[in-house]
Amino acid sequence: METTVTITGTGTPRPAPQRAGAGVLVRHAGQAMQFDTGRATVLRLAEAGVGCDEIDAVFVTHHHADHLVALPDLLITRWVMGAREPLPVVAPSGPLDRFGAYVLDLWADDIAVRSAHTGRPPAPEPAWTAFEAGGAPVLVWEGEDCRVTSIAVRHEPVRPAVAYRVDTSAGSVVISGDTRVCEEVERLASGVDVLVHEAVRVGGLSPGREYIAEYHADTVELGAMAERAGVARLILTHLEPAPADAVEAEAFGDDVRRGGFTGDVLVGADLLTVGLGVRAAAQSSVPSGGHGVDSNR
Repeated sequence: METTVTITGTGTPRPAPQRAGAGVLVRHAGQAMQFDTGRATVLRLAEAGVGCDEIDAVFVTHHHADHLVALPDLLITRWVMGAREPLPVVAPSGPLDRFGAYVLDLWADDIAVRSAHTGRPPAPEPAWTAFEAGGAPVLVWEGEDCRVTSIAVRHEPVRPAVAYRVDTSAGSVVISGDTRVCEEVERLASGVDVLVHEAVRVGGLSPGREYIAEYHADTVELGAMAERAGVARLILTHLEPAPADAVEAEAFGDDVRRGGFTGDVLVGADLLTVGLGVRAAAQSSVPSGGHGVDSNR
């Protein structure tokens, strides 16, 4: 049973052409798990050939809007597509508890009129599962031949923020969410086949935006951490500043190499897809203008 990892969005809060909001899709044994739901997630899923009604669970890393804004879209779209069962949503307990309780409230009139017009039952609220995030991994979800664990990461002042690890018989993948380079992700990602990690080129930040480096991952430090953790393949996402062309994208990978990382490096583009444990060049389905840069040397 193959496990695949698809980057559904490599963007940040600032809009960038061809870069949807944060998100990662993991598929295994007929299951589809979506990690974060940034802007345009539903469209990227459609481009990847995955219907919203085919998503088995959503996992949220933290309560920043650029990781959440498409969750109502996903919930309503799956209902319009015919799903009637509540969608499992897993999230760390805290501000997200309130979000989960009210996520569809703004759309109550839309849902009501569609329901009355079509005769279908109202859209179900998500099956929200909250867990306490801490400094040690906790099991948060189990599926067929699949376990998802989570650990708190360092995105202060945003608390809580978490990373997730998916383990299957085909291999393992860690999704960092938003975080500084930290020992928590290093422990969670020890020996993984794929680490999907946010990345910031600190030297490329425009004046007045230096604060970004306070709670995001420096590319050079990330390369050193991934090497210590024994990561086989590193995929960079949530790219800041957003690269405008292939040369700027390649600079992210160059930074990681300067940090000492010797594994495979891919600078993420929306819809880039890899198989766990596959060391050949990643397969990529990139919208026109996107950049999926393989920075292996």
